[in-house]
Amino acid sequence: MQNQFPLTPRQIVVKLGTGILTSETGRIDTDRIADICRQLHELRAAGVRVIIVSSGAIGLGMARLGLKRRPRRLERLQACAAVGQSILIQLWQSGFEPFGTHVAQLLVTRDDLRSRSRHVAAMNTFNHLLNEGVVPVVNENDSISAEEIKFGDNDVLSAMVASLTGADFLFIISTAPGLVDRNGTGEIVPVVEKITPEIERMAGGTESATAVGGMITKIEAARIANRSGCGVFIASGSEPDILPRLLRGEGPGTFFVPRGLAMEAKKRWIAFFEKPKGTVVVDGGARQALLERGGSLLAIGVRRVTGEFEAGEVVNIASPENDVFARGISRYPSTEIGKILGKNADQIRRLYPANKRLEVIHRDALVMLH
Repeated sequence: MQNQFPLTPRQIVVKLGTGILTSETGRIDTDRIADICRQLHELRAAGVRVIIVSSGAIGLGMARLGLKRRPRRLERLQACAAVGQSILIQLWQSGFEPFGTHVAQLLVTRDDLRSRSRHVAAMNTFNHLLNEGVVPVVNENDSISAEEIKFGDNDVLSAMVASLTGADFLFIISTAPGLVDRNGTGEIVPVVEKITPEIERMAGGTESATAVGGMITKIEAARIANRSGCGVFIASGSEPDILPRLLRGEGPGTFFVPRGLAMEAKKRWIAFFEKPKGTVVVDGGARQALLERGGSLLAIGVRRVTGEFEAGEVVNIASPENDVFARGISRYPSTEIGKILGKNADQIRRLYPANKRLEVIHRDALVMLH
């Protein structure tokens, strides 16, 4: 892998999968966890701030409750998560104990990151902990988060945490050695500059008894993190010294190149965390102006709106072919946009003489998705 990234990033997020935290179903691999903590300590000694996103609570809870297969019933999954989470956080504290490092447990759901107020609170908490030299250990709040247990995974959560905190790199460390070209050479793809349909076809699910997701969710995580300017590594935790080796450009794995420069924090929230309340469909000229000139969205380029939303809420922006290419905060409710769509500035002023909101979405509250 070419050394095309900083040797000492300012901040990283490391996501650890269930498969590398346990040697078999639910059995804790304390030696490997101790070694990961040693690697992270070396990075922290070099000035790198570290956040851990750790799977394993459900698997550890399964072992404690004597279960061999991942339960199907939601309440049993939640019980496993509740039992296993206390074991998991103690595991990480024990691993960092030799280095005099404290850890902090943060249990979150996607709703915590989508809500603007909770999003800001979470960001402030992360920053304060890191400033105090504490290692945040993050996991889904699986004991109460029904939707995330059924459909979520920590790969995507780790990308959202990386985006939220402005991390330089996300390391997704699991039993997967990287993205394998299963349709061609059978070798690990060292660098992915763009996630294409061909790259997506290389992905597969997981057959683990304690895990969810697989390469499909790792690629989705890479897509999210890359859009916010965060580089992503996918590599195997069984490789010795994998984290420093990846940063030196020596470790086996796949590196997903980030797109452009990092977005400011508000635009990250618009793009990835807040659930859009509706869609504004624009004509081809408006689409071209937004993509190529970075302007604001004006009413004259709007053709229709779908959904119901208020001023100040996040909406998708789509082409006439319904391709969602941008997202932003609307300055108008959906009912008023219906009255001004296709009108120019003079026509809007005649309709609303006191109105100074000539843009439907200002460029400072708008972000491109591709």
